[in-house]
Amino acid sequence: MDLAQDILDGDRRALARAITLVESARPDHRAQALALLDGLRGAAKQALRIGLSGTPGVGKSTFIESFGLMLTAQGLRVAVLAVDPSSARSGGSILGDKTRMEQLSRDPRAFIRPSPSQAQMGGVARRTREAVALCEAAGFDVVLIETVGVGQSETVVAELCDIFLLLLAPAGGDELQGVKRGIMEMADIILVNKADGDLKPSALRTMADYAGALRLLRRRPQDPTGFPKALAVSALEQAGLQAAWAEVQSLATWRKDHGHWANRRAAQAQHWFTEEVRQGLLAALTQESIRTRMAELGTAVAQGTISPEAAAADMLATLR
Repeated sequence: MDLAQDILDGDRRALARAITLVESARPDHRAQALALLDGLRGAAKQALRIGLSGTPGVGKSTFIESFGLMLTAQGLRVAVLAVDPSSARSGGSILGDKTRMEQLSRDPRAFIRPSPSQAQMGGVARRTREAVALCEAAGFDVVLIETVGVGQSETVVAELCDIFLLLLAPAGGDELQGVKRGIMEMADIILVNKADGDLKPSALRTMADYAGALRLLRRRPQDPTGFPKALAVSALEQAGLQAAWAEVQSLATWRKDHGHWANRRAAQAQHWFTEEVRQGLLAALTQESIRTRMAELGTAVAQGTISPEAAAADMLATLR
């Protein structure tokens, strides 16, 4: 069976197997994954990649299900790559996002793939970018990338997506919180969720606070007038989702028309090339001789016979 052709034909089971393959750490699987990705390169369509982050409990899964169902109702094919937090000790993960998105998981026009972060920093899994490429090869129109959701350090997803959405809860901050650097300045659109019931007035106030804060930030050259912006939505009541989608489309179209789309993807490709080299160098530390030398130098540092800086220089010289 030709796995690459099955993916191009839109076979969701083949896509799931391919993502499992690229996530594998086995050397033979890695070689197969690289060959598969190389064979698919150039044949894939360009999907709209939307990154989504937010603090735990803000309603990311509920939002993605409501947003995804809205998109599939319009005839679009939607892939969801949900990254779940993993144990720093065992590497295990509950992978509960697919369970939360019960309706979307049954939609024939949707594909949901939860993956453990495996203690990877930045809120995304190591091979999320390759999973995105596979989803594009399978013909999906929109790829939603949900991060772990741990705080203001989750900026790696900005190197994976075309549009970055940040989900916030009502009463989650004021204008001062809104001008803090980090994830806030990476967001293209801030969505204040849970704008329903008793929380609606608070959500509208929070949206106004962040809208004011965003006006204080310097406008980025890849943004049209009015962006980044803040909106209020209710994933529970499906309120404001059409408006949010319209803003996403407007921003994506503007960036395409002004050449920022292609430039952004080219810069992202360079970033991941550098990251892959860095990860490869770190993997070299697992070799037996290297680990032995690392242990020797670590013991010397702990005993105070050599400084950490000198030991690091010694280790780097060994690698060279």
